[in-house]
Amino acid sequence: MPPPWPPAAPPPACARSLADLLVALSAARALPKGQQLHGHLLKAGHLPATASSHAPIAHHLLTFYARCALPGDSLCAFLDLPAPPSPAAWSSLISSFSQNGLPAAAFDAFRRMLAAGVPATDRNIPSAAKAVAAAEDSSRPPLAPHALHGLSAKTPFAGDVFVGSSVLDMYAKCGHLADARRLFDEMPERNVVSWSALICGYADAGMHSAAMEIFRLALEEAVPVNDFTVSCILRVCAAATLFELGAQVHARSIKTALNASPFVGSSLVSLYSKCGLVECAYQVFGEAPERNLGIWNAGLNASAQHGHTTAAFQRFMDMQNAGFRPNSITFLSLITACSHAGLVDEGKRYFSLMKEYRIEPQAEHYAAMVDLLGRVGRISEALGLIESMPMEPPEYVWGALLMACRMFKDADAAAIAAKRLFETGSRSSGAHMLLSSTYAAAGRHMDAALARKAMRDAGVRKETGLSWLEAAGEVHTFVSNCRRHPRSNEIYNVLEKVGEKMEAAGYVADTSAVVKDVDKDEKQATMRYHSERLAIGLGLLIVPEGVPIRVMKNLRVCDDCHNAVKYLSKCTGRIVILRDNRRFHRFEDGEIDLYRFSGWMDGCQVGRLIGREENDRELIFYMLMELQI
Repeated sequence: MPPPWPPAAPPPACARSLADLLVALSAARALPKGQQLHGHLLKAGHLPATASSHAPIAHHLLTFYARCALPGDSLCAFLDLPAPPSPAAWSSLISSFSQNGLPAAAFDAFRRMLAAGVPATDRNIPSAAKAVAAAEDSSRPPLAPHALHGLSAKTPFAGDVFVGSSVLDMYAKCGHLADARRLFDEMPERNVVSWSALICGYADAGMHSAAMEIFRLALEEAVPVNDFTVSCILRVCAAATLFELGAQVHARSIKTALNASPFVGSSLVSLYSKCGLVECAYQVFGEAPERNLGIWNAGLNASAQHGHTTAAFQRFMDMQNAGFRPNSITFLSLITACSHAGLVDEGKRYFSLMKEYRIEPQAEHYAAMVDLLGRVGRISEALGLIESMPMEPPEYVWGALLMACRMFKDADAAAIAAKRLFETGSRSSGAHMLLSSTYAAAGRHMDAALARKAMRDAGVRKETGLSWLEAAGEVHTFVSNCRRHPRSNEIYNVLEKVGEKMEAAGYVADTSAVVKDVDKDEKQATMRYHSERLAIGLGLLIVPEGVPIRVMKNLRVCDDCHNAVKYLSKCTGRIVILRDNRRFHRFEDGEIDLYRFSGWMDGCQVGRLIGREENDRELIFYMLMELQI
């Protein structure tokens, strides 16, 4: 007799076997075999699910496609479920959208679930919270985080640690740190996700002392921190260039085996690179037992930061050979490497190559290209590139052009760049000072004075130049002509003695950048004790012989200080590594290596952070010293 149509439902034992097979394929993410099984289920009449015994099959199929990053197929499997879908099916669908980069679809599914009368649970609230956190600021409803928190508070899962942690993470990623901290303090129980979410929220917002304080509390309460937590703390140390503290966190990660994580590895590579220890960064990268795209980018970025252009290009090829597809960060590092070496044609090639990978250049890529063109004097071409941008140029793009104008003393182009920069609404004191110093360098002192007057009239205050030295178990911070340090007399004396040797060796002060039209002696006195020179002077006193003097500065090092430190290294025999907000400078025996600081946004953010929170470094240092990690 012919088989009945439609086919009879399989016996329960067979349905369970098919469901178990789907679970195994889902865990292995075996897409081809799972698709074959899906076809068999359709042909055999097991789908669309009409009997209750079929429902687990369709549900596991939904999860299978979610884990294979095919949320559209997950939706098809969801539609094959018998009506009405169960709460577990709704949760799986929301999770599929949320985990696969479709936050708007995930939140819409969550709202449809509620409209269908299905209550929020401890499974779907975390997925909805993740979707809200991942949504773009422009597309996220303004009250969505608070509305979801209010909804979760009315459910029986209000005190659940996983629900609370997901809501806390949502608040932190949406920038509502006050709400995140309030929820954290009110939670009856916390887990590592709770602690990590708050720490990383503070770190991402630049509130580094607050992030370190929470980390200290976590260690005091013996919270088993994970790789995500350690990675965030290492980012704090890298942003503030606190090498000794970062090394302590590195040591702790080795003791807990967290250094094997690629997330920790990439943060360690960035830490050592930003602290000027590129060989250590390379060693961490080479010893990484597992590599993801993040650690590849960190290694490539380290090569770009330190001027190892050939190594950067080779690392890019190695990354591709390892099966990793480059992203926007990869190309930003490559263009930066080309900028350091002045390789215009190579930089243009990588900029064009982005389209082959379907990556649209962002404003930071244009800024890097403007920097590349500006560094070789092609200012008009850089201006043309800015005019061709598909988006409105942000202030840091015009800042890159303004910096090139300062380098080549092109006052007319600088005036255009500054005008366009101010039209963006920028209140950057650096732009005003760059314009003023460009006029001064071109001998147009009247225009320089007018630029300074315009800055005062606009109510913009000049950002304080800070330099700091981490040595002898303490962080020492200086401003220009500062005498607050307890060893100021010794610092000034050693600089005067070294200054005499420098002048005998041929050093002549370059006062072209002094914006005020005063006599030569006053100009020289103005520049002799800039903050970086005072920090180096202390380094000559307390940093042991044979150990490089590492000084960090939040603003750009002026041309005269750059030249002076070159002579200082020759006259003292000391190695000086000086990092400002644009690049690394390594001075040894009068020779200079310039290492371009990668990442326009990163450099600007670090500069603003240090200038705004100068006391953070000392606070962070003493916090970690108390931990004895």
